[in-house]
Amino acid sequence: MTLDRMKNARKCAIGSKQATKAIEKGNAQVVFLARDADEHVTRPLYSHCESKGVEVVWVDTMTVLGKACGIEVGAAAAAVVDEER
Repeated sequence: MTLDRMKNARKCAIGSKQATKAIEKGNAQVVFLARDADEHVTRPLYSHCESKGVEVVWVDTMTVLGKACGIEVGAAAAAVVDEER
């Protein structure tokens, strides 16, 4: 899966805290995690996704993920959010 899904998403949760909230609410369709982000940020999110059955896609850098989200800074995590839930 490419970052096109993030780029074309109507709604997304950018950042580890927002992605965590989306996972907990059951609204996250897919979570993108940056490989170069601190492990203490990505590891709990990855585990949370596994326990909730949310797809995880790894991205090479925080910069690439940030650009895909339409922001000018890097992002450790982001989620495509299902607006209907």
